[in-house]
Amino acid sequence: MSADTQLEQVKKLLQPLLTDDIFLVDMKIKPTNNFKIFLDADSGLGIEKCIRINRALYKIMEEMAIYPEGDFSLEVSSPGLGEPLKLNRQYIKNIGRDVEVTLNDGTVQEGKLLAATEEQIEIEFTEGKGKKAEIKKLEIPMADIKHTKVLIKF
Repeated sequence: MSADTQLEQVKKLLQPLLTDDIFLVDMKIKPTNNFKIFLDADSGLGIEKCIRINRALYKIMEEMAIYPEGDFSLEVSSPGLGEPLKLNRQYIKNIGRDVEVTLNDGTVQEGKLLAATEEQIEIEFTEGKGKKAEIKKLEIPMADIKHTKVLIKF
């Protein structure tokens, strides 16, 4: 069974477990049948939700004997703070937060995420300092974005 087939099979089993506002961001499989499942939720994804889904999915996979020898493992987590946003739903969830957008040409633009659609995002940033400071808005087409990361400020 190819890695893609295995991922599709596990994705089908996972779907009914994604209740409320939980959604799949990404899924990877290592040659050792180690599944890494990255989930997120519009209201935030707590560790309890990850544990619940991990246990439920593990039980289903065990009962279906997908790996008769039991030689598989599951890791269910949120993508992590340093990971780039992958889905439009993640952009929407992070409206109001500061982001760093790296464009395909290597240009980096920081600002507050104001809006997001499937086609583009809009950010707001300050240009200049002191009395010359000017708040500007910039619309960036999704096609021009290499990746976007949420900036964590302390």
